[in-house]
Amino acid sequence: MVYGALSRLGKVAAVLWVSTTSAWAEQTTIVAFGDSLTQGYGLIEQEGFVPQMRGWLAAQGADVKVINAGVSGDTTAGGLARAAWTFTDDIDGMILCLGGNDVLRGLDPAVSRANLTGILEEARQRDIKVLLVGMQAPNNYGAEYKQTFDSMYPALAKDFDTLFAESFLGGLGEDDPAKLQGLMQADGIHPNKAGVAKIVAALGPDVLALISAASE
Repeated sequence: MVYGALSRLGKVAAVLWVSTTSAWAEQTTIVAFGDSLTQGYGLIEQEGFVPQMRGWLAAQGADVKVINAGVSGDTTAGGLARAAWTFTDDIDGMILCLGGNDVLRGLDPAVSRANLTGILEEARQRDIKVLLVGMQAPNNYGAEYKQTFDSMYPALAKDFDTLFAESFLGGLGEDDPAKLQGLMQADGIHPNKAGVAKIVAALGPDVLALISAASE
């Protein structure tokens, strides 16, 4: 589900427009703001999320600069602490993917939500368009924790009128644990090169929609 001016049809139109345009009038700058999943933990540089996304976007004809602002181990609090100096004047759009480490630490979802709100407020003040990427809590914290944590992402997307992608790892799309294992690193948390490629292919259209919104 996508909140804001771009509907699903609008997103498809944006993809087609980018695909048939050799260059943007001015290069758009997007920052990928997140944790180890964004940073590319455990992978050589060209195998990580940002380099693979750059390649995918280039193949679609998008003239865009994608900055890797992923910090391994970062929480939503860490993201909020560095947001003001990360969001420089040249930033047009942001892929926001934080919260996984909050879950690993069992932090109160209300705290995570407040931190994400602060980041989104900072982006709004600077007129930075946002693609908010959701995260999901595991079941071992209980149904109430999971429902509260998972639901804050679509709620924030609606509150701030951002683009929204339900899950960073949703592109893996494997119900068979054996097949999923083949897309993950040995730690079972971070995707390998092949897993990142599937994630990029799934999120790519959302990022194209972000570029379209940010270039207006």
